[in-house]
Amino acid sequence: MIHFNNDNITVFQSSLFMTTSAIIQTNDVLIMTDPNWLPNEIEEIKKYITKNIGNKQLYIIYTHSDFDHIIGSGAFPEAKIIATEQFDNHPNKDEIIHQIHMFDKKYYLNRNYKPVYPAVDIVITIDGQKLTLGSLTITFYLAPGHTNDSLFAVIEPYGIFLSGDYLSDVEFPFIFGSYKDYVSTINKAENILHNHHIKTHIPGHGSITQSQKEIKNRINSSKDYLNKLLYDNGELESYLRNKYIYYEGMKSIHVDNKKIANQEINDR
Repeated sequence: MIHFNNDNITVFQSSLFMTTSAIIQTNDVLIMTDPNWLPNEIEEIKKYITKNIGNKQLYIIYTHSDFDHIIGSGAFPEAKIIATEQFDNHPNKDEIIHQIHMFDKKYYLNRNYKPVYPAVDIVITIDGQKLTLGSLTITFYLAPGHTNDSLFAVIEPYGIFLSGDYLSDVEFPFIFGSYKDYVSTINKAENILHNHHIKTHIPGHGSITQSQKEIKNRINSSKDYLNKLLYDNGELESYLRNKYIYYEGMKSIHVDNKKIANQEINDR
C-alpha cells in the first residue's frame, strides 16, 4: 500500500480509486492527509503512525469533505484537525457519515472504529494563511471548485504541494462545486507553482510526482479540459477515453461537468 517513501514523506495509496493518504514527519511533528479507504488500509496507516509518532503531535489536514476522504477520521481521535471554514460549517455532515455507513453496508465491511465527521481544531479562512508546526511552515489556499470546502497546502521547507482532488494523473477535473471556481482554483495552482519552490506534488488520487514538467502538464491538462468543456460537441469524450484508462468508470462525471459548466456560463 505504500506508494512513495523518503526521509520525510510516506504516501499510502488505496486499492480504491488510487486514493492517497500522505504522512509528513519531522523530529517534532507528524502530519497526515485524508486517512482512507478500506478497514485494513486504515489499520496499516494506523500501525505506521503508532510506530513513528513517539512524543509528537499528530495533525490531520482534510483537503475536503467527500466521504472517501474522511472515512478514516474516527481511527485517529488524538489528532488535531486542520480544514477550511466551509468544511467546518458543512450543512450536511450527517449525510456524509450516512454515505460512509452505506458504503460499508454495501460491501459488508466492518471497522474497529466509529466513523465521525471531523471536528476542526485549526480553521483555515483565508488564502495564504500560514501555520507553523515545529520546523514546518504550512501555507494554505482555499481551493473551491471540486467541492466548496476544498483546500491546497504547501509545506515548507520540503516544497510539498498537497492538492487534494485536483491535478491528478488518473482523473480529469471532477466539478462537484462551481465551474468558475474550478477555473480560478487551477489558476491559483499555477500561481503556487510560480511562487513556491515545489519539489513534490501529492494529489488526492493517482501518483505523486517530483517533476516540475509533470506538475505543469497536469495544470495545463486541467486548463485545457475546462476550456474545451464549454464548446464540446462530443469530441472531448474520445480524447478523454484515450488519455484516462479508467474513463469508462468516470464518464458520468464528464456529462455532469458539461451540464454544470454550461448552466453557469448561460446564467451570466
